[in-house]
Amino acid sequence: MAGAKNHDYHILAPSPWPIIGSFSALAMAAGGIMWMHDVAGGGWVFLAGLAGVLFTMFSWWSDVIKEANSGDHTPVVQLHLRYGMIMFIASEVMFFVGWFWAWFDFSLFPRPIQYVEGAVEVMATGIGQWPPKGLEVLNAFELPLLNTLILLCSGCTVTWAHHALIHGDREGLKKGLWLTILLGALFSAIQAYEYAHAPFGFGGSTYSSAFYMATGFHGFHVLIGTIFLIVCLVRAYRGDFTPRQHFGFEAAAWYWHFVDVVWLFLFVAVYVWGGWGAPVHG
Repeated sequence: MAGAKNHDYHILAPSPWPIIGSFSALAMAAGGIMWMHDVAGGGWVFLAGLAGVLFTMFSWWSDVIKEANSGDHTPVVQLHLRYGMIMFIASEVMFFVGWFWAWFDFSLFPRPIQYVEGAVEVMATGIGQWPPKGLEVLNAFELPLLNTLILLCSGCTVTWAHHALIHGDREGLKKGLWLTILLGALFSAIQAYEYAHAPFGFGGSTYSSAFYMATGFHGFHVLIGTIFLIVCLVRAYRGDFTPRQHFGFEAAAWYWHFVDVVWLFLFVAVYVWGGWGAPVHG
């Protein structure tokens, strides 16, 4: 029969989301640049682009969920979705490698930073010393250690949810997801409190800038992961996942474990080793 499907691959129907997402991202980038250069209306262009990107994400992933529920995600398709998630996490690993590289470059080879301010060259303080002389650091064994324990516990709860799903225990799946989401929200709240009471701001030294960029981007990933898990919880209540087909949850669990591992490296490299020997705040 002409047009009959005789393979396990899913051939996608024409979709408007790639072109809509592309123009939304363009508007978001252009608006952000206009906003930073104080061009009139730049902020509104940025927000319009952001709204378009968020709408595209929601609509596109909704289509993927519909495809999964209609049986289009065959074992071959699920395998390739896993390959895609692995490549995405690999790209995220390299993203954080960049921030760790900056951190170790600044700390192992502390040197003056020169910049022009009104045609006057200014030298950063604390030359040749890490952390910079006179800078107080956060106590690694107070809130950062607490957040480490919280994320380790969340890794256990998401694993519990995964095993419950594999064995057909939907109540265990829901309870594990609820606990993981609450622990993720608690981590974010504690990090926000830590930032609000930190003894140093974003600028002023390479230590503070690298600290906020590395830990701040990790905090952003925790928020994204928490939203990812909330979507999985909603789908769990809808009965979307089965023991044999649950890639959406599996991808969220992989992402969450990645976030946990990155934090362990941040805790050791940034909080413990990076602030060693400096006066502790409070």
